[in-house]
Amino acid sequence: MLTTIAHPRSTRQRRQRLAQAKGVEIGNDVRLGAGVTVLAGVKIGDNVVVEAGAVVAQDLPANGVFAGIPARKIADLANDCG
Repeated sequence: MLTTIAHPRSTRQRRQRLAQAKGVEIGNDVRLGAGVTVLAGVKIGDNVVVEAGAVVAQDLPANGVFAGIPARKIADLANDCG
């Protein structure tokens, strides 16, 4: 698990320099292309490919190929490892 910082949207909290650490969970057999951005608090399921340059802003379910800004499912992947 990785941890990243989520910056508050509230002006008052930003002025107080409050930030919140949130975990990022990345499953097994995940491939992230070059320049992928994964935002705080996101979970990426098993057997996932994220194409280069994508921005992962919400959870990604298992067994798929994702691309774009924000990342969207563009194809299914077979889970052929058992």
